[in-house]
Amino acid sequence: MANRYKTLVEEMFLRANIRINGNQPCDILVKNDAFYKRVLRDGQLGIGESYVDGWWECDDIPEMTNRFIRLNLLEDTAKNIKFVLNYLWVKASDTGKKAKAFEVGQKHYDLGNRLFFNMLDERMIYSCAYWKDAQTLDEAQLNKLDLICRKIGLKPGMKVLEIGCGWGGWARHAAEKYGVDVVCLTVSEEQAKFAKETCKGLAVEIKLQDYREATGQYDRVVSIAMFEAVGHKYFRTFMQVAERCLKDDGLFFLHTITSNVPLGPAESTWMNKYIFPNGELPSLRQISKAAEGLFVEEAHHHFSNDYERTLKAWYENFTANWGKLQNEYNPQFFRMWTFYLLISQGICRSRLIHLWHFVYSKDGIPGKAAKPIAEHFQLFDSR
Repeated sequence: MANRYKTLVEEMFLRANIRINGNQPCDILVKNDAFYKRVLRDGQLGIGESYVDGWWECDDIPEMTNRFIRLNLLEDTAKNIKFVLNYLWVKASDTGKKAKAFEVGQKHYDLGNRLFFNMLDERMIYSCAYWKDAQTLDEAQLNKLDLICRKIGLKPGMKVLEIGCGWGGWARHAAEKYGVDVVCLTVSEEQAKFAKETCKGLAVEIKLQDYREATGQYDRVVSIAMFEAVGHKYFRTFMQVAERCLKDDGLFFLHTITSNVPLGPAESTWMNKYIFPNGELPSLRQISKAAEGLFVEEAHHHFSNDYERTLKAWYENFTANWGKLQNEYNPQFFRMWTFYLLISQGICRSRLIHLWHFVYSKDGIPGKAAKPIAEHFQLFDSR
């Protein structure tokens, strides 16, 4: 039976031109023969868990992942009953409900600020950078922070609500460079502590709070890489909160990853279990439907290869600085985090997911007032 498992996996992988114990960088070196049964039984979850356990190696995991996704190989494993039952359970678990709002903060963002300090740029920005005219991660992230400020026309004295503020990097930049007041929401205690310290003395207020509890009226509402944690059942709720908090003549800015089709915990079992609990990547159709009747889309900006390059920079920082972290995290964590950063590059490369910026108004910006936004986006799109 063991040989049968091996033959089935070899045949499946060959469809994507990936060989077991082959010579290509994207081929897989199997170190434990139990790998084959585990892959057939557990699909992508089994591949990820067996990598963390040291059962296989691969020199080019991003390209391996790219080939798997483009061939839809892991759909073969969806035929087994265990996968189907897990899929149905996840779909019924109400991802995104308020009771789960702080779970991603506790399980991911609260892993320790030293981890992210040694992986991210100097401003601790944990979202896709903008690499136009940038040579380093620090430059690319600063580009992105200022890009957002210019897209929404920040002016001194404006009040801004940031839903999902990370470690406060954008709020700090907006307050220092554009003279605005920012109210920031986060579900991570570690992020809140760090942001309060680095934004001390600025017109920035940090709140440990779920987005549904947001109050007040603001000239601008900004959300950077937080929509992915909302959950499809609450996409509309999120948009309603943004609309409620936005002044009639204000602008709402959304930075989010999207997927060609809705992609949630049931479709991304390993990532959901070990990296981003309750995460769901929306499709463009889902975003449009959630905003329908609440907002007018004034402009959008599709990032091309920026995210894969950002993830590569994070991976290089993480591995280069592992010596500073290995006393705090075990070797299994190193393999888990390595796998996360590498497969994410492959997912970007496959074009399954994308990065978008959207600017919305409540009722449409009349006449010439919309022209500066359109000009900005044309300028920013040029490579």
